[in-house]
Amino acid sequence: MPATMPVGGRRSLSETWEGAGVDHAEAVASNRVNWDERAEIHVRSQMYDVEGFLADPTRVSDVVRNDLAVLAPHLPDSGVRDHSLLHLQCHIGIDTVSWARLGAVDVHGLDFSPNSLRHARRIAAADGHHITWVEGDARRASSLIDRRFDIVVTSAGTIVWLPDLGEWAQSIHDLLEPGGVFAIRDDHPVLGAMAFEPWTITDDYLGGGGTRTYDDSGTYTDGPEAVEQVINHEWRHDLGEVVGSLLDAGLAIEAVAELPYMDWPAFAELTPCPEGWTLPPTSPRIPLNFAVVARRPPA
Repeated sequence: MPATMPVGGRRSLSETWEGAGVDHAEAVASNRVNWDERAEIHVRSQMYDVEGFLADPTRVSDVVRNDLAVLAPHLPDSGVRDHSLLHLQCHIGIDTVSWARLGAVDVHGLDFSPNSLRHARRIAAADGHHITWVEGDARRASSLIDRRFDIVVTSAGTIVWLPDLGEWAQSIHDLLEPGGVFAIRDDHPVLGAMAFEPWTITDDYLGGGGTRTYDDSGTYTDGPEAVEQVINHEWRHDLGEVVGSLLDAGLAIEAVAELPYMDWPAFAELTPCPEGWTLPPTSPRIPLNFAVVARRPPA
């Protein structure tokens, strides 16, 4: 679930750094209301195209197609087929159902937004897939799910909504079977430092700077619909923090990549490409996504 940046430029918003003064529980609760509202907009959006997705049982979301390209070299030739899979921060479940369509079994999707999960249940039922939906904070997923998985995945605008990554990484470790693999592919943190408006640095790249609070009524999908809960709270996590948190949790890093494409048109300079959106050849080459693949060491 990408950050709420309108296509073509910086948000029109008031923005503050609150540092340690923001109560994380209150900030997450505020975000939850925002995402409950977004879910209503997103299920109607052309970007998610729920009706088209359900009408074509062979379709896999572009997000999952890109995730699988990152994950595939670390899987057997059969890919995710017949492997148990947990999707963290699953939103309305289009990507989670896509993993099930690719043959993953015992699929679970976790999200903190009850309204997102309400739509996810409906979409999965209409598609004929039994998926277990879990409501909760991704940082504490291991306390909410009493089992382990062969594969854990998360991607496309997720960790910016988490205040810290230590518990998140430890939870991923604990939810993986020994030898199991985790993959994250997300917006590159340098884009946040540029406020998704290349090419001037206007914000922190490094993590640890506190809570970033701003007002924005838009969402990242097409159309003019707006949310009423306009207050958003985000937290910066640089690439070193992401990798370091996974290492500290006891996972072995198998791959790190900085990628020239992303899933959504975050700013006007981007042009369509097979993976989604990329910069034109005349632009400076900067990363738009990053990806990390890690594995829980065998017992």
